Amino acid sequence: MSLRLIFMGTPDFAVPTLRALRDNGHEIVAVYSRAAKPAKRGMKLQPTPVEQEARRLGIPVLTPATLKTPEALEAFRAHHADAAVVVAYGIILPRAILDAPRLGCFNLHASLLPRWRGAAPINRAIMAGDAETGVMVMKMDVGLDTGDLAMAARLTISDAMTAADLHDALAPLGAGLMARAIDALERGELRLTRQSEQGVIYAAKIEKAEARIDWNRPARAVLRHIHGLSPFPGAWCEIVPEGEQVRIKVLRCEQVEATGAPGELLDDHLTIACGDGAIRILELQRAGKAPMKAADFLRGTPLKAGARFG
Repeated sequence: MSLRLIFMGTPDFAVPTLRALRDNGHEIVAVYSRAAKPAKRGMKLQPTPVEQEARRLGIPVLTPATLKTPEALEAFRAHHADAAVVVAYGIILPRAILDAPRLGCFNLHASLLPRWRGAAPINRAIMAGDAETGVMVMKMDVGLDTGDLAMAARLTISDAMTAADLHDALAPLGAGLMARAIDALERGELRLTRQSEQGVIYAAKIEKAEARIDWNRPARAVLRHIHGLSPFPGAWCEIVPEGEQVRIKVLRCEQVEATGAPGELLDDHLTIACGDGAIRILELQRAGKAPMKAADFLRGTPLKAGARFG
């Protein structure tokens, strides 16, 4: 016997979970997502990835601006759902909504709670130099990622991983985890554990002001900062080749054994000295341009050792 589920999600990260629940035979009675926004050159309304997938699967989609009105609550209750599954939805669920499904609302969160509660757990785990992260299923309450924990899956973070890489690894891992959790919920076998208040760290939303690269930091910290912000908003710096100031986003790099003054270009392969050690840029992006490999950038913007990255 399958469960009647409401699915609530918005970005690409949530799509694999929607598919996994559908493939496991559960009845998705409705999908909630953020409203379509203008995008690209023509500023045409672009439905979210979750809405696009739901429509492809033939599932009704709702895009309310808020869930705090009596009308929103009545519409939500009208689905007579056994449970709701929430993955990066982006709208706060008030207590009345959380209490509406018979079995509750279950969230997939991209960290090993209670570490990195909040908006940007993938970015923050990389930027902090964490050796591992993961995904967790929790039963939601009114707090910010404070609910009781059900299941977890762990993943190692290598220094080569960008936020995009980690996102793409965690999305299918989380889909499988949530599918197993909802199957256990259906059988009455899902066990919940109160979340610890020890080790709580909040993953604050990424601000553009923190994206500038500080070459005075140790090389590994610079690398993790760069990778944690790649591809968006992108860690950036400025160079001045032939008198022209150029701003670049660094998207991918590696740590190398070299020394020099922080911010100094050490060779013709985009090796840049940090406060301790050095990094070599592998992929970057000029303002208004597409991402490119370091070698392609250097063909159009020759740089000599001793140049300064500010």
